[in-house]
Amino acid sequence: MRPLPRDLLPLALVTPWAVWAGLRATGTERGFPGVPAISFTPYAAASSVLPLGIALARRSRPATALAAVATGALTTAVLGRRGTLATPTGPRPLRLATVNLLHGRADAAGVVALVRDHDLDVLALQEVTPEAEAGLRGAGIGDLLPHDHVLQARPGNPPGAGGAVWSRHPVLARGAVPGRFDQPWVRLAVPGGPDVEVTAVHAQPPDRSRRAVARWVEDLDALPDPGPDVVRVLAGDYNATLDHAGFRALLARGYVDAARAAGQGLSTTWTPQRAPHPQLTIDHVLVDRRVGVRSVRVRRVLGSDHRAVVAELTLPAATD
Repeated sequence: MRPLPRDLLPLALVTPWAVWAGLRATGTERGFPGVPAISFTPYAAASSVLPLGIALARRSRPATALAAVATGALTTAVLGRRGTLATPTGPRPLRLATVNLLHGRADAAGVVALVRDHDLDVLALQEVTPEAEAGLRGAGIGDLLPHDHVLQARPGNPPGAGGAVWSRHPVLARGAVPGRFDQPWVRLAVPGGPDVEVTAVHAQPPDRSRRAVARWVEDLDALPDPGPDVVRVLAGDYNATLDHAGFRALLARGYVDAARAAGQGLSTTWTPQRAPHPQLTIDHVLVDRRVGVRSVRVRRVLGSDHRAVVAELTLPAATD
């Protein structure tokens, strides 16, 4: 049956939202600009009521049905991340935060205050420059977290490509996860708990080109899987949201998004410094399924366009 003339305009208007909902539901966004665009699914969900209202006003049954399905699918995708997920309860607490320093511009004293205020055991940092490292040391981070692994940018990378992990607990081993940026990992000896491997994640932004998207995929694929030999925590700037199929595939390898588990999956972590929008959730703390999540908080850091993600975790009992 061919649509009536009054159906054509509302059907045309709802089609972009329907396509968006289909891509999000099936996880088939690919390449550029599909991958960066899918980040804005919350905005697509909020605006999907517009074509639905037009379809209702025009009394177009096919357009109303299509718009209702699109609105329902998009809204479900967004609101589904706010629910809590059951995680195990372990005897050993671990307080951890991740912060992107915005090319080292974040206020060093503010970062150290974050460590002190939340009594952190571990701090994972991205976009660490030599000046930022010096500022943090001058602000006294070593007094609170005496063990560290700092990787400054490799030759050919911008100065802000460095990364670091600071820890209250001794470092047993250290290394780097391959990727576009420098991503240090440390294996920590946690008293009363198992060894914990923490990686400061910083994935290539999937923007501007197909090559950037391909590098982003490579960076996510290179992150280590959970394993029985060590408890793994991946904390940092993934440049990815729960709307990305690539990020959900990483979770499916055996990780839990701590913010979603704590009912904070809608808390945004990135906003441009000179504009109120977009607001996206691209910084995450991922834990393997043996780790419990007590709480997650998002905190502003002066000088950065990223907010800190502070997670209070519990570790399983140590095994001999």
